[in-house]
Amino acid sequence: MKNKFQWRTIVTGGAGFIGSSYLNYAVKKYPRELFINVDLLTYAADVRNITVQERKNYAFEKADICDRATMTNIFEKYRPTHIIHFAAESHVDQSITDPSLCVRTNVDGTNALLQLARDYKLSRFHLISTDEVYGELAVGDEPSTEASPYRPRNPYSASKASAELLFISYRNTYGLPGVITRSSNNYGPRQDASKFIPKFISCLLLGKKVPLYASGENIRSWLYVDDNVRAIDLVFRRGKDGETYNIGGMDEHTNLEVTKTLLHALKKTEKEIEFVADRPGHDFRYALSNEKIERELGWKPRISFEDGIKKTIAFYKKRLSAI
Repeated sequence: MKNKFQWRTIVTGGAGFIGSSYLNYAVKKYPRELFINVDLLTYAADVRNITVQERKNYAFEKADICDRATMTNIFEKYRPTHIIHFAAESHVDQSITDPSLCVRTNVDGTNALLQLARDYKLSRFHLISTDEVYGELAVGDEPSTEASPYRPRNPYSASKASAELLFISYRNTYGLPGVITRSSNNYGPRQDASKFIPKFISCLLLGKKVPLYASGENIRSWLYVDDNVRAIDLVFRRGKDGETYNIGGMDEHTNLEVTKTLLHALKKTEKEIEFVADRPGHDFRYALSNEKIERELGWKPRISFEDGIKKTIAFYKKRLSAI
């Protein structure tokens, strides 16, 4: 199989939210390329997310990226040419409860993949990162640019910053080619139900109250997953080697505003809000500048927050009705 395709891309975490969205997009768009989904199928993964499983240019391997022997066998089997590394322990609350989970997957796992990418002389290593490596912003602060310093404030963001620094060290030390993308908070169909927007949608559809941290004044920039996938693919194929690109949603809303949007869309009242104690180290605001990716690659988000929320609600209504 491997000799049939010139490009053979390992996609780690391809049964997760963003990884599956990327595979559903790319496997259909590039039928002459092979995509190998490597996923351990932990709590945030769902094989139902993947709609391209019957395609001839798609393959699946259940594996732990930290397991060097298993990953070496996968590399020997497929002889990959590229990696897009989505796999991550991404739940901030869980990282606060047990930081070692993030360190193992996000740091040790990334290092294991970087070693294999170096040994097998891959053409590109694309590391998927997050706006959280920049730390929080105040109201009125300019959005973070690619030149903004690292200021992670929780175990999750610290582990992602560490993964970035490892990648940079492999590029500088061994000449490993690759790119980094940092994106805003994603939302949309197929996201794990423990995350903010799908959790609140599910609660409201099931007649439960929504647990909103503190007074809901924390601000996030929201990015519909399909817009992120387009940007990731552009950077993967056309981004300059060794560069980092922000992928910003440009739609900033407080958590309370997002909650009210969901309440309005589902014809609920604010009586459904249950304010709960804030989590430790809860960053106030994130925002990214898109200037670089717009200038170099011509990318801009296309889907408004209002339209994206409608699509997301429709997906979870359908999924819950099927249970």
